[in-house]
Amino acid sequence: MTISKPNEKKSFAKLGKQNISLFSKSKKSSPSQEEKQASEAMAGQATQRAIEANENDALLAAALFDSKLISKLDLEKALAKKSHQNIRLTETLLKEGFVSEEVLFDFLCKYRKLPAVDLINVQPESDVAALLPESMARLFRAVAFRVDGGSTSVAVTDELLGTEVEALLGAVGGVVQFHLAPPSQVQRLLDKQHRATDSVSELVKSFESIEIMRRGAIDDTNDVAASEDAPVVQVVARILTQAVRDRASDVHIEPKKNEVRVRFRIDGVLTTVLELPVAMGPSLVSRIKVMAQMNIVERRRPQDGQFGVEVDGHSVDVRVATIATIWGEHCTMRILEKSRSVMTLADLGMPQDTYEKFIRVVRSPSGMVLCTGPTGSGKTTTLYAVLSEVVDGTRNIMTIEDPVEYVLPSINQIQTNDQAGLSFATGLRSILRQDPDVILVGEIRDVETARIAVQSALTGHAVLSSVHATDAVSALHRFLDMGIESFLISSSITGIVGQRLLRMMCSHCKVAYKPTAEELELYKATGLAIKETFYIGEGCNFCSGTGFHGRVGVFEFLQVTSEIKRLVAAFAPQDQLQEMAEKEGMRTLRQEAYRLVERDLTTISEVIRSTYTL
Repeated sequence: MTISKPNEKKSFAKLGKQNISLFSKSKKSSPSQEEKQASEAMAGQATQRAIEANENDALLAAALFDSKLISKLDLEKALAKKSHQNIRLTETLLKEGFVSEEVLFDFLCKYRKLPAVDLINVQPESDVAALLPESMARLFRAVAFRVDGGSTSVAVTDELLGTEVEALLGAVGGVVQFHLAPPSQVQRLLDKQHRATDSVSELVKSFESIEIMRRGAIDDTNDVAASEDAPVVQVVARILTQAVRDRASDVHIEPKKNEVRVRFRIDGVLTTVLELPVAMGPSLVSRIKVMAQMNIVERRRPQDGQFGVEVDGHSVDVRVATIATIWGEHCTMRILEKSRSVMTLADLGMPQDTYEKFIRVVRSPSGMVLCTGPTGSGKTTTLYAVLSEVVDGTRNIMTIEDPVEYVLPSINQIQTNDQAGLSFATGLRSILRQDPDVILVGEIRDVETARIAVQSALTGHAVLSSVHATDAVSALHRFLDMGIESFLISSSITGIVGQRLLRMMCSHCKVAYKPTAEELELYKATGLAIKETFYIGEGCNFCSGTGFHGRVGVFEFLQVTSEIKRLVAAFAPQDQLQEMAEKEGMRTLRQEAYRLVERDLTTISEVIRSTYTL
């Protein structure tokens, strides 16, 4: 669909530009008369957009129902949620999972009669992105991706409303050709064109120009951290915004000798996103401490805190931890989306036979089930998936965690507090006096916690916990190393899950490639049939050029059978336990990981990176 509009300054075009300026949230002491008029006009436009959206969505709902793509009940739910959340129907359908993006996109192409465009490998010039202001682009979910002569090509996720078209034409001018693209592709290209960290260099110059970090004035960072207009405040906000948009799980602010490095952990891998002046480090950390209600004067001792922010309509919890290094305070922020839901056991992606064995064990009314793996391997997610399986309203389920990452209204959750003397061990001892049926211990770190957990499992409680060990079998020897008697271990532990998270190959840019001789040798060693074609992600807009997008779990499950119990009680060496476990049908993490390669979900190099020690 092509729409053109003369470039002369018509009243609506001028109004559209005024509206754009209002989105920037610039602060002024008192708005001018022109701004008041623009604000009133914008409110009127918002009302008109709402009316148009309701009419548009009503027609779309009828067409979806006629096409039998969605049930009447789901459609009614979607319309109710859409009205409550004040968003378009298509957004609600995807957000609630009533229809897949692929199915909805194919339907909209025919229904809207708009040409489709694939944005996966589109690389627009910077001046193309500048044609459409970021605030308007995100509001309308539209992205300019090509200019051909006097015509600008714009990709949208759904047909724009009349008021939206007018505002967009007022901003871009000339001829505009509209194309339809999947929402995920539009969002990824938008995030690539408009990175929150792009303007950080200007803020750094402002920071340096006011010379707040002069020698002898280092304590002034407290004032800087408290001022909402300070450049350092805006830098922290932009870092957090970009981290959420990049799906980062952690943000690291690392002081070095000549710089402050900012890195994001995305899909388990750290990537450098910013390098800031070394003088900015203390102010950045002070600002974060203020947000997390931590002591900004204390810079020598490790501290922990947390705060909440909202980014692009998403409520996010941020857990903060600081520690002194030789170059200054290192700050790590863990990002947790409040809206994320607890996964079920079926959602974890375990192989069917492993899932069936595991679910029989976790449904037992007593005994201990452990999750093992390094930090960031998804142990907490698995434990909460187990809880979702046993919650039925007839049991008293209690947890002791550090920190509480998922909040579930149907269970009783306790946060450890070292200052109050509430550790895993003391909390677990207190929980036992609360008539519990199921107990979740966030992590077994010491012999005292381990001993109480074992005794709890032996006295008829179902105990869930995690322990740091390389695999399922080594977790048994971890308890032996703690000094727990072997007969108690064999009697209390019923099952152990070892797990890892591997990066998934990007489905949008995977191409065939020839593995190295070493990779082929490792693949052959698993006993799997040799594949004719192996794939690897070559990088695209969707995966930010990494070739990977998202992660998938790899699991091994050790069921503590009578033979395993006999070996544990006899202090059998680890290799003998491993041999017996495999003889009884346990597949190792490495074997499971290469099965994902066989299914073209990940690469051999990723398996080597994640499981090479096993």
